[in-house]
Amino acid sequence: MFLIFYKAKEGLLREMSFQGALYSDLPVLASDLPYFPPEEDDEEFEDGIHLVVCVHGLDGNSADLRLVKTFIELGLPGSRLDFLMSERNQSDTFADFDTMTDRLLDEIVQHIQLYNLTIGKISFIGHSLGNIIIRSVLTRPRFRCYLPKLHTFLSLSGPTWERSTTTARLWLMQKLKKSGSLLQLTFRDHVDPRQTFLYLLSQKPGLQFFKNVVLVASPQDRYVPFHSARIEMCKTALKDRTTGPVYTEMINNLLLPLVEAKKCQLIRQNVFHALPNTANTLIGRAAHIAVLDSELFLEKFFLVAGLDYFK
Repeated sequence: MFLIFYKAKEGLLREMSFQGALYSDLPVLASDLPYFPPEEDDEEFEDGIHLVVCVHGLDGNSADLRLVKTFIELGLPGSRLDFLMSERNQSDTFADFDTMTDRLLDEIVQHIQLYNLTIGKISFIGHSLGNIIIRSVLTRPRFRCYLPKLHTFLSLSGPTWERSTTTARLWLMQKLKKSGSLLQLTFRDHVDPRQTFLYLLSQKPGLQFFKNVVLVASPQDRYVPFHSARIEMCKTALKDRTTGPVYTEMINNLLLPLVEAKKCQLIRQNVFHALPNTANTLIGRAAHIAVLDSELFLEKFFLVAGLDYFK
């Protein structure tokens, strides 16, 4: 049976002229623990629990990251993990970022106080717009006491900014919703781009306090451009003499502190999904959502690499 599998795999690689590595080639996985371990007695963890805050994106809800939570729990059984599936913004994700930041911060503080949690680590997992709200929370004075406890920031298709990509969609949503967040996301909240919310946010410390900053991006995603999710330059920005320098400054503002932080590692993960030929695939929505609802991707991602970031 194994011989048939290896012959089929080698034949596929030759046919595709594929030069990369496959999951099945890796000798060591991120976790060797069984999905369903034997029951164990609860023990006291002197160093506290690991709080994982999951934040949905635009027009999303608290259930969006349920599969992400499930695969982490399955992959790390017995770990002292506590998940906060954020829901405070789900009724209005079109508010301005300051308002949504206050809501998420209140939710985190209230969750810790309500359950009398002793925090050992705090990690954040965000999808799309939710990653900007997370970054904004890190800058608030009320959160300052938790900065030394930051562990992993996992960004699933999180934008640095949006300027010209999916213009028609953003324009239509802006007209229908009168959205403060979309104005800020597209740099239209101030005439001076260096006074916009996103530019000012890029100047504030935050990401460098994490031990792991993981940026997951897909070139198939046209809702959040590949370069935006990876926090890197693009050819369009280089050619734009007006906004190009601003975007360059934002990238430097975000990346230089990460590079200089000795205890922080930056990881970029590129994802290529097997997607059907549908309208959602054509407009890039399918890839944008696949990081949340593709069981194949999530299981492989966490089993091969992702679980390491939550240990």
